[in-house]
Amino acid sequence: MNVKIDKDLCTACGLCADTCPEVFEMGEDVAVVKVNPVPVEYEEKVKEAASNCPTEAIKIE
Repeated sequence: MNVKIDKDLCTACGLCADTCPEVFEMGEDVAVVKVNPVPVEYEEKVKEAASNCPTEAIKIE
């Protein structure tokens, strides 16, 4: 699984980094993906972060 953050949609709310800090972290203006592809053990947490993202900025491929 690969994951991207749409920088135009991200509001830097931090929810993704709180949900899965192993994959997401907060940059200066938006969240960033630290690990791609996502390790299998974090896939469910990444899916949870994507479904909870208020702006739908997390894109799973």
